[in-house]
Amino acid sequence: MKLAMIVAMDEEGCIGRQGDLPWRLKSDMSRFKSLTEADGFNAVIMGRKTWDSLPDAYRPLPERVNIVMSRDIDWSHPEAEAALYQGRAIEIAYAEACDECWVIGGAQIYEMFLDRVEEIHVTTVHTTNSGDIKFPEWNRGEWTESVIETLQADSDNEFSTTYSIWTKS
Repeated sequence: MKLAMIVAMDEEGCIGRQGDLPWRLKSDMSRFKSLTEADGFNAVIMGRKTWDSLPDAYRPLPERVNIVMSRDIDWSHPEAEAALYQGRAIEIAYAEACDECWVIGGAQIYEMFLDRVEEIHVTTVHTTNSGDIKFPEWNRGEWTESVIETLQADSDNEFSTTYSIWTKS
């Protein structure tokens, strides 16, 4: 099973503002859906705050096993699997026979899985000072970046973006 991470961040590493996404980027949302659903049977791992931030219409994220990490041992939802620690989240994805498992945030969950993923899919949003939640520090020297696509801002995308895939060197 492939274990990967997907994130959008501004040029300073900001990923969120007051529990929400700081930008509206239709192209990035389409890419997120396409990658995390793919052609197989996939899982997404997220923190409880990320789960809570999903619009009702998209909770749970359709066509994917939704695994929610929470320190609250009593947290549950009929359409999600709960996990107290990283190993349990991965175990759930294996038990569900997932082809890919995507770590989708927030910051604490990203930090927990940085040493476990083989790829990080990053959309760099070309702006700064976007919010109050940052992606954790990571040693980019241990990774190789492949730039896949650069898009200009338009009516569907508030800012220009660069999409790249980072793989462990």
